[in-house]
Amino acid sequence: MLNRVVLVGRLTKDPELRYTPSGVAVANFTLAVNRAFSNQQGEREADFVNCVVWRKPAENVANYLKKGSLAGIDGRIQTRSYDNNEGKRVFITEVVAESVQFLEPRGQGSQGNNDQQRNSGPYNDDPFANDGKPIDISDDLPF
Repeated sequence: MLNRVVLVGRLTKDPELRYTPSGVAVANFTLAVNRAFSNQQGEREADFVNCVVWRKPAENVANYLKKGSLAGIDGRIQTRSYDNNEGKRVFITEVVAESVQFLEPRGQGSQGNNDQQRNSGPYNDDPFANDGKPIDISDDLPF
């Protein structure tokens, strides 16, 4: 059996980070994923996919992704259910992310104070900033 999901989309709002009673981090967010085709009016539609990520990756998502951030998700589909306050059974389908890739420099796709965000996080140096100039590669490559 195979249960594998790969998505690329933008967060619809800032991730929500919580901790379980035992101290395990969990983050929830919704990813807007464009469909590969247009509707009858010629407009692109999107699916809004609920995602959850656990432990250290959850903290990273909460620290580095914001509303509008472009992210890639690799995970699996999970369904669960619970009884709500009216006693009705509620079913939830979500993607449990095993890995989350940040697909743009921090702050580029999000809203808010971008100046401060660009100076922190894992994307300080743009590896493609040489603008087509030759790249200096040393001779100590392992192959």
